[in-house]
Amino acid sequence: MNRYLPLSILALGILAFATLMLVIAPGIQMSQRSVPPELQPYTEAEQRGRDQYVSLGCVYCHSQQPRSPDQAPDGDRGWGRPSVSSDYVFDSPHQLGTMRTGPDLLNIGARLPSAAWQLTHLYQPRAIFDWSIMPGYPFLFEVKSAAAPGDTVVAVPADFAPPGGVVVARPEALDLVAYLLSLDRTYPAPIDGLRDDGYAARGEAP
Repeated sequence: MNRYLPLSILALGILAFATLMLVIAPGIQMSQRSVPPELQPYTEAEQRGRDQYVSLGCVYCHSQQPRSPDQAPDGDRGWGRPSVSSDYVFDSPHQLGTMRTGPDLLNIGARLPSAAWQLTHLYQPRAIFDWSIMPGYPFLFEVKSAAAPGDTVVAVPADFAPPGGVVVARPEALDLVAYLLSLDRTYPAPIDGLRDDGYAARGEAP
């Protein structure tokens, strides 16, 4: 084996080409697209909630990328239009996800805009859907004998309510709900928005 140098040069060339085509060129392409005026940066509470979302691993069960009609009936499911790259301009790290053990959450803030509903669902999903396999997050809440001024009391059905107390949302729960409600990308997609066209020819799918 005496061809280390040409093999090394070939390997580095392949790596450089792949980096150029898969990382640098798409990054340049996306950076040249306009940001939808309706899309705003996350507030401090929303960003804290987003950090909660990341730490809880929600991405392992939920995607945030409604797909084109030829890929999946996401529009019929009410999950919204196919997402475009600029929908995620303020996201870091991205939480696109691929698993759909639960529904896509990109437009959950438009579909279910009730903070009270979101809090009850986070505390105990089966209090709303008896068939739900989503885990509850009771550690985001506190059980008190009585609510104090300023507390956000969570509405919990009697079958799931703790005996002799009320469920109060911790700041972490309120932040997470703020983030979920911020997931609203129902504005029109920018004309120059980049998206995955799936198997459709350009211009065929909406």
